[in-house]
Amino acid sequence: MSSQQIPEENLPVEQGTAHGAVEGAGDPFADPGLPAHKPRIQDIDERAANRSERAVAFLFTLSMLATVGFIASYVIFPVDKIVYIWPFGHVSALNFSLGLTLGLALFLIGAGAVHWARTLMSDVEVADDRHAIEATPEVKAKVMADFADGARESAIGRRKLIRNTMFGALALVPLSGVVLLRDLGPLPEKKLRKTLWAKGKQLVNMNTMEPLRPEDVVVGSLTFAMPEGLEEDAHDFQTQIAKAALMIIRIEPDNIKDKQEREWAHEGIVAFSKICTHVGCPISLYEQQTHHVLCPCHQSTFDLSDGARVIFGPAGHPLPQLRIGVNSEGNLEALGDFEEPVGPAFWERG
Repeated sequence: MSSQQIPEENLPVEQGTAHGAVEGAGDPFADPGLPAHKPRIQDIDERAANRSERAVAFLFTLSMLATVGFIASYVIFPVDKIVYIWPFGHVSALNFSLGLTLGLALFLIGAGAVHWARTLMSDVEVADDRHAIEATPEVKAKVMADFADGARESAIGRRKLIRNTMFGALALVPLSGVVLLRDLGPLPEKKLRKTLWAKGKQLVNMNTMEPLRPEDVVVGSLTFAMPEGLEEDAHDFQTQIAKAALMIIRIEPDNIKDKQEREWAHEGIVAFSKICTHVGCPISLYEQQTHHVLCPCHQSTFDLSDGARVIFGPAGHPLPQLRIGVNSEGNLEALGDFEEPVGPAFWERG
């Protein structure tokens, strides 16, 4: 069928020429405008608005109670109290209560603010034309002039006493937050400098848990020791053994090069800290022929026949030596504590 045979009313009509065409239909980006505002129940019913107000106040009140609970938890629960809470298991009572109460306090403030905004604050949408962000030269000049006038009227340049004391107050206020750092934990004081070793403390074999005797240590052997009285089930065992662990080695006295090492030994039996002076790894690899010990973490190597000096690796100083002797029972004992801190260097090291 040709176009001449199609009825005129069925032929396509060009846009803009059809009878009754919608004005502006040719603009695909026409501004549709804002939808009609629909009032909320709180906008038309004062009782509903009052209920929302009470709900917001209730959330804020619960937040205040949670904050009080946070402070109370800090006072009530000791640091070392452990409790079982399903499904978390055994947790610190203090940490759990602090986290729970602080989380609730912050959540309830946010929930109250959101409920306030959604039900009581105005929800009428407002559209405004965009404008240039940069101020005009006239506005900039006026702002600078107003600032100069304000500074002049405040007499901050002339009243030096007020200005200086104000700056001092503003500088000191942030320092109040430093006080909070006190609660990060107790100060180390001299805890890093001292261990459980003391004069008369017997050396206990960490494998047999029996006191060490000179005849138990043969030339070329490596034995690990700890102070008597330290129990593996003690709550601070890991803390104490990390400072007090010893390596016991027997070297022929003629092969000991360092004079102090020879004097602090007993018949060639020397006791050195087992803790590497790089980052505190336990040393356990011993070469019998060279008397070298190797740290497995970063390969720091120490010569135990020459004051445990560093001969390779990143360690910064020799392993501390413990002066030892024999008591009346024939057991090896310490003659004091280490003369210097064990382990890696730290900020308080002398």
